[in-house]
Amino acid sequence: MNTWKQFPEKVLVLGLARSGTAAANVLLESGKDVTVNDAAASYEDVPVLALQEKGARLVLGSHPLSVLEGIEMVVKNPGIRYDHPVVAEAQKRSIPVITEVELVAYITEQPIIGITGSNGKTTTTTLVTEMLEKSDCKVKLAGNIGIAATEVAQTMQADEKVVMELSSFQLQGINTFRPSTAVLLNIYEAHLDYHGDLESYVRAKCNIFKNQHADDYLVYNADDPTLEEKVKGTKAKNIAFSATKNLYHTGAWADDTHVYFFDEAIIPLEDIVLVGKHNLENILAAVAAAKLNGATNEGIQHVLKTFSGVKHRLEFVGLLHGRYVYNDSKATNILATQKALDSFKKDIVLLAGGLDRGNEFDELIPHLHHVKAMVVFGETAPKLERVGKEAGIQVIEHAAGVDDAAKTGFSLADEGDILLLSPACASWDQYKTFEERGDIFVQAVHTMK
Repeated sequence: MNTWKQFPEKVLVLGLARSGTAAANVLLESGKDVTVNDAAASYEDVPVLALQEKGARLVLGSHPLSVLEGIEMVVKNPGIRYDHPVVAEAQKRSIPVITEVELVAYITEQPIIGITGSNGKTTTTTLVTEMLEKSDCKVKLAGNIGIAATEVAQTMQADEKVVMELSSFQLQGINTFRPSTAVLLNIYEAHLDYHGDLESYVRAKCNIFKNQHADDYLVYNADDPTLEEKVKGTKAKNIAFSATKNLYHTGAWADDTHVYFFDEAIIPLEDIVLVGKHNLENILAAVAAAKLNGATNEGIQHVLKTFSGVKHRLEFVGLLHGRYVYNDSKATNILATQKALDSFKKDIVLLAGGLDRGNEFDELIPHLHHVKAMVVFGETAPKLERVGKEAGIQVIEHAAGVDDAAKTGFSLADEGDILLLSPACASWDQYKTFEERGDIFVQAVHTMK
């Protein structure tokens, strides 16, 4: 474990929100000289005042480059891009820039199960946590799932493990952070507006195993050719998972009847509640990570027989006058929507749209064969309409937002159809978060009931 004596004394925390506030608190409690800079925060905010009372210097309302004077380390909010003026200037001055999760390496030596991937992180993180809990293992949840890693690390006991969902934004800013079990689900072109290019994005994801040792584990998707190549250089023990290959000697896999871990049958497929091939991949990854960390077959079986999905990820909202309604607002990229579409064999009315990141949506076309109608909204509505027309979809309507889209989509669906919100885009053009977008959709559906 690193010690705080090794950590620089004068630190800038750039951007507050939950992770920045947690980082500032732990740094102040560790005796560091902390400056906090946030353009949106107010001097009247209670958490900000609390930081000031602990000794932090506050620079709010703007991002002057003068905040870097005397600074030896920048801890930035993961959502702040590297072309931000303060970040770019810090790098120009050779000041290290990290994210909050790096601080965990200074707080605890307890085992960390770190989970990343372009899609499936939240589902897999939740599955692993519940599998361990149902196996009477002591475990805590943290990371990109909404709970600051440093807050959790400070409260860990000697017999506890932490399961962390980790984004590429967080992983790009680590130096020594090391999970004892790393899970790499998949790599797909995403967040290029943040990372600049695919190579940088892949490198950030692969940071999850860069500090691992020979006694650590790396669970990876053997069906992803990019990962198959990248994991060859790891020092950790490689444990593969695959929904298509027999991994009798090397990891977690499935045939037409069961899920297996090496040669051990874990659970019949017919007992698993979650639908979709992508969820089978998440399940296999979770089984591998959970078994490596002490989960019992009974604990795993209990979870897989009862777990129906996380909120906003192919969440079954219910029947609306005979229409099966699903909220997949967490589908913030094309791959997630592809997987959602491939999960159903019935006719689908697809609701999609959101922030325009500059990409096209042609990759959706082969997956639209069950879509009978589309409702598009947000900045990307024209692009999605074009793709829908090229796929031969005859009915494409525009909506002002997801509440309007829910009503329009219902009018286009017949009894027995799937009404699916799966935007294929981030939410920030109209909504603060994908959660807000999903909640508004669900509320609209309940209103129509």
